Amino acid sequence: MRHSTIRATGGAFAVGLAVSSAVIAAPAGAHGSIKRDLHRLRVCESGNNYHANTGNGYYGAYQFSRSTWRGLGFHKRPDQAKRKTQDRAAKKEHAISGWSAWPSCSQREHLR
Repeated sequence: MRHSTIRATGGAFAVGLAVSSAVIAAPAGAHGSIKRDLHRLRVCESGNNYHANTGNGYYGAYQFSRSTWRGLGFHKRPDQAKRKTQDRAAKKEHAISGWSAWPSCSQREHLR
């Protein structure tokens, strides 16, 4: 009887471990999804051009206005910033406003 109790506990432990592993793996999948979505957004907003400056008042890969860029705590203009900085700013803006910060492209790309 004791032996079968150990098996049941072992099985429960294995199931618990599998569930825990799935939960731990979920953020990595979510991270991959935001990375893909940001790529789609960049392509739509600027043709994936981190140095985009078309004279319309929006700059960089994600077409930030200077006021939004400064509000996020960044300096220079977005088109003069490194790729990693622009990506970090986009993630930060997404965390604050969701995809609504990019209304046209988020709708066109079906980002939610």
